[in-house]
Amino acid sequence: MDDWAWRRNHRYASIVCNLERRRVVTLLPDREPTTAQAWLAAHPTIAIVARDRGGGYGEAAAKALPHAVQVADRWHLMENASRAFLEAVRKSMRQIRTVIGATTIDPKLLTAAERLQYEGYLRREETNAAILALSKNGIPIKQIVRQTGHSRKLVRQVVRDERHDVFRTRQSSLDLHLPWLDEQWASGCRNGAELWRR
Repeated sequence: MDDWAWRRNHRYASIVCNLERRRVVTLLPDREPTTAQAWLAAHPTIAIVARDRGGGYGEAAAKALPHAVQVADRWHLMENASRAFLEAVRKSMRQIRTVIGATTIDPKLLTAAERLQYEGYLRREETNAAILALSKNGIPIKQIVRQTGHSRKLVRQVVRDERHDVFRTRQSSLDLHLPWLDEQWASGCRNGAELWRR
């Protein structure tokens, strides 16, 4: 059981699938627990209910089919695992960049689009630093909002360490070969076609 949108952000319903046969069994008109419970109660032979982590379908299954085992289906397992992984990486991005040495960026080597992105990144980092400094001085979030003019949501994210801006430069196919190319250039080989052939 899962929810799906008739029209996103406006009207939702429930879909019931047989995962073994890979077929839709029925569409329920809404995603209310009572509707799901009524449908499940009418099908007492169901032994396993695969559902999302939301409590509505779990509650409905527990009431209608107390003998049924409730599990997460493969899609929800992958969705939850990937979300948790990305969140862990996002929180550790600053340390990761430090370890791999990606903290120094030469603005002269950036494309025009990357330079604009980098300047925005620097502004966001300044904002984060200013908010953190105020927070470390014991100033409450409400006062930081008034003082800086930033939204309460943004200030809360920065204070709770939930906002990490990442700046990524485009990878070039030459990046792996740059040390070798620098050596060749320094040793006197200045012919681009010859360097490409090598």
